[in-house]
This record gives sequence, C-alpha cells and structure tokens, in this order.
Amino acid sequence: MADDLLIERRDGVLYLTMNRPARLNALSGEIVEGLLEQLPRAVRDREIGCVVLTGAGRGFCSGGDLRAIRDQRIGEAAEARPPTLEESVARLRRHEEASALLYELPKVTIAAVNGPVAGAGLSLALACDIRIASDAARFTTAFARVGFSGDFGGSYLLTQLVGRAKARELYLTADIIGAEEALKFGIVNRVVPAASFKDEVHAFAKKIASGPLVAYAYMKANLNQALASDLRTMLDREALAMFLTSRTEDHREAIKAFLEKRQPKFQGR
Repeated sequence: MADDLLIERRDGVLYLTMNRPARLNALSGEIVEGLLEQLPRAVRDREIGCVVLTGAGRGFCSGGDLRAIRDQRIGEAAEARPPTLEESVARLRRHEEASALLYELPKVTIAAVNGPVAGAGLSLALACDIRIASDAARFTTAFARVGFSGDFGGSYLLTQLVGRAKARELYLTADIIGAEEALKFGIVNRVVPAASFKDEVHAFAKKIASGPLVAYAYMKANLNQALASDLRTMLDREALAMFLTSRTEDHREAIKAFLEKRQPKFQGR
C-alpha cells in the first residue's frame, strides 16, 4: 500500500490515516484506492471492531487535489483519444464508493476530524457514523469556491444531518465554520481539545470496538434504512434483528453479566 494511506491496528480499532500533510491530505488516487481496498477487508477481519478515518498533520482532508485535477486534464487533452464523458463519470463514481462503504460498513466508522476539512473530505467525514472534532477543526463544503457542484455523497449526507435549509446554505455559500458551530448544527457528535484529541478518540473507538459488534451491525443497518422507510417496515426489520441478536453469544453474555452485576465481556459473535 502506498504511503498516502497509513494503516494501523490497535486494540481492535483500524486506523486509516490520509497521509499527505503538505497538501492538507488532499485526496489522491492512492488514498481512495486504499480506502476501497481496506474497508471491505475490515468487514472480514474479526479482530477489527471499529474503523477510524483521520488525517496526518494539522488537517483532516482538504478534498480534491486541484493541481492533480488540472494536470490530469492537460494530460487527457493531449491524448489521441481523451476519455469520454461516460468514462470520466464512471471513474469518479467508482471512487465515490469510499463514502458508500463508510456509510454501509457493518462496523462502526468514526471520522476523527483533527483539523481543517473541506469538499470531498467533508463528504467522507459525513459518511461515517460518528464524527469527533478537535477544537482546531474547521469545516466547509468548499465546492462553490472552485465552481464544482459536489461529490462523494455530501449533498445527501449533509441534508440528512442538518436539514434542507442549512445544507443548502452551507453548499451555496461555502462558508467556513468552527468546531463548536459544527457541533451546534449536528455536523459533529462531540468536540474535544486538540491537546488530548488522539487519546480521547482512541478511548471512544476502543469502547466501541469492545462492544456487541453483531448488534451494532444490525443497529447501523436499521438506522440507515430508517431514513428512507416507514414505521411499519421498520417494525418488521427491528423484530427480525432483535430475534437474530437474541441468539448471539454477546447477548447471552450481557444477560449473564447483568445478573452477576458486572460489566459484560463481548466477543463480537
């Protein structure tokens, strides 16, 4: 794997760190391809209970690499047969699967937003289940500043989090907001001091990774489906998921621990 995406496993947590600090971790092909490779692997890895996406250095991710985009267009224009519209759209659409994987992965995903985040970087953070921000973080959709309409699912994800009116404002103005304002709008779940950011993120992720992973998978699927469903459909889904989770070892351990007045020791099965 290229050094653009660093991979670390610790205490049941898979850390995926975008590693282009000199460019505020602007997305590269290596970063996106790394995410597309590592996220499905995390599903199959029984030792991984939680995935944390973060950035190296002082930023989370500044979005698309504008210099690389310019150079790519110059190179394509010089080719005997430049890519067709359909080919270009298909390439971007494949890269956008990184957001879908973070959103749909049957394991909890956390965006550890350590600093500035913009554009497609914000979209990736929004695709995660939980967003923990450093008090040094800054947020912007950014697309309007560079004449883009937006990608990586941000228009859907931001609308779900903050509502139609605020999502439109943030997209159309590309205003930059601080961590506390992002917390107020519901963009992030919590804000922690930069000095203790890494420790607090790990403590939270470790807690999730040691939890009832099978139940989390059904819980996440239910919550995602609830955005496009109705009450009776969700009652059916919940009834089935409750029955299936009632047959897990984690459920039996939780009941035993409750009766014995101790903390359960979940095994993720």
